Amino acid sequence: MATNKGEYSFSTCWNIKEHTVGREMIEEIRSLGFQRVELNYNVTTDLMKTIEPMIHRGEMGVSSVHNVFPFVPDKRFDTDSVMLGFEEKELRERAVELLLGSMEQAYRFGAKAVVVHPGEVPFETNIDEELKRIYKTEGRESEAYQKVWEHMLAKREADSPAYLARIRDSLEEACGYAARKGWDVAIGIETRSRCYQIPTLKEASDMIDSLQGAPVYLWYDIGHGTMMGRMGLYDNVKEVREMKHKIVGVHIHETIELSDHWCPYVNSKDSSGFDVFLDIIDAAPIKVYEIKAACTAEDIEESHGIITSKIAALTGSESGSAL
Repeated sequence: MATNKGEYSFSTCWNIKEHTVGREMIEEIRSLGFQRVELNYNVTTDLMKTIEPMIHRGEMGVSSVHNVFPFVPDKRFDTDSVMLGFEEKELRERAVELLLGSMEQAYRFGAKAVVVHPGEVPFETNIDEELKRIYKTEGRESEAYQKVWEHMLAKREADSPAYLARIRDSLEEACGYAARKGWDVAIGIETRSRCYQIPTLKEASDMIDSLQGAPVYLWYDIGHGTMMGRMGLYDNVKEVREMKHKIVGVHIHETIELSDHWCPYVNSKDSSGFDVFLDIIDAAPIKVYEIKAACTAEDIEESHGIITSKIAALTGSESGSAL
């Protein structure tokens, strides 16, 4: 039988492809013991027709929504896009408009944050896919990997300042509008899963510092951070510890080699590797499992039990913090 998951939330990414009726999708998540959900970017207006009444009746709380929400069938603004960093004024204005729509929905549902993929440095080909292929076949230290990596990094470092500046301006604009509307909703800029995507942990930290006074924080995706650390983009554990106080939320999942969204401890069979993130999970105001469909309800229950038991042993008390 599923235990009550308390303050922990659960992303709809786990079962959204299995349902055409939103209520049934949420009820399945409730059966896992969760009282809160993160409504992810694939949740459609049609699905929300039966989810929204559940929220208003108090049958399910919403911890967070994931921009763009609800789903917008426009590839220019999907989760792997230039998004808030577009050079074209009209596209950037539309991206800001979509973010504000997500923030408004979050405010209406009592959610505390919107998870945002702020942008990327565009490449003509998917260089991240190429790097991951070489990583798996020849290794990170191979000559082939290093050659492609150096090319990627040079272009990323040369082009990122302009994209970062536009992303910063977009976030400032969105926060200003939200403040005037009285929306008490944080923006969490998320660590990403592709090496050319923004932000790195340093980029996130610098952007948050430059927007002091605005409700912009880091949304630390543990699996993505692990992946980027393994590929060599940044020192994942060291850097995230340095900005622990800037985290508004976490996506909880484990990366096995370069495959992410697995249940920590259970799918990897690694009983200790994930331990380095337990204090970060404990301190995070919003805690969301972002688990792939391949993980079973039994996997999720076992993983949660291990995580909470380890945190309790670490802290000597029940884990928890409130935003």
